[in-house]
Amino acid sequence: MFKSVAPILAQVPAEVCFGQQNRGMATLKSIQIRLKSVKNIQKITQSMKMVSAAKYARAERDLKQARPYGLGAQQFYEKAEVASKEEEPKKLYIAITSDRGLCGAVHTGIARSIRGDLTENPNIKVICVGDKSRAILQRLYGQNIEMVCNEIGRLPPTFLDAAKLTNAILNMGYEYTEGKIIYNKFKSVVSYAVANMPIFSLKAVESAEKLPVYDSLDSEVIQSYLEYSLASMLFYAMKEGACSEQSSRMTAMDNASKNAGEMIDKLTLTFNRTRQAVITRELIEIISGASALETKD
Repeated sequence: MFKSVAPILAQVPAEVCFGQQNRGMATLKSIQIRLKSVKNIQKITQSMKMVSAAKYARAERDLKQARPYGLGAQQFYEKAEVASKEEEPKKLYIAITSDRGLCGAVHTGIARSIRGDLTENPNIKVICVGDKSRAILQRLYGQNIEMVCNEIGRLPPTFLDAAKLTNAILNMGYEYTEGKIIYNKFKSVVSYAVANMPIFSLKAVESAEKLPVYDSLDSEVIQSYLEYSLASMLFYAMKEGACSEQSSRMTAMDNASKNAGEMIDKLTLTFNRTRQAVITRELIEIISGASALETKD
């Protein structure tokens, strides 16, 4: 109908053009802001995935060296058939988690396992290694938390950390008869499971039936070994937990990056369609206004 749009635009009042543009641009601007934020999130998740991949490689390498510590200590309790013979044992649970999140259900799995036992036996005392387990258990079972250890997970765990934790447990004033170290056992890059290792008091070890197999042992030697074995098992559990955490975080960040990519594609398509609709609507209104002015003249 019209050979050129420029003469028509010159005849249309400015408020007709800019009023419709402002109404359309509000939606376009909101989509553009959201698209930019999702792209920034994708960059962050991709960076976290790369960092977790590097930390996972180191954690898996360290775990192979730490396994003999934990497995060797467990063999002693199994071969000596150590068990608590008290009718009402004082139980102590040690939850191995960390202070860091964004790693799937690594921490919630441990807390869920402990929460089930606390429902059946409210007298169990809990030591939270890492702030995540404390945050989950404190709301309903705050009175059961005996001690909390922070600053866990920022750096790879060492045997010195396990030794300090062992010293704090032995000197906290609670005399337990038996307990568990609850941790995440690493299986593969995409698989881990909640596992536990038993711990016992000096009295329970001394009353073991097959303890004489290890030659004559006095209380001082047994006490020294219990301290060392507890540190060894804690060190092993912390290494298993760290490797499971890094692998789970790597998987979680990979999934988050893929989801962000899908959202970016959808938002880009929505942005293009909305922009095209705004342009088409403005052209129609401009042409209709010009036609109305020509008819009036």
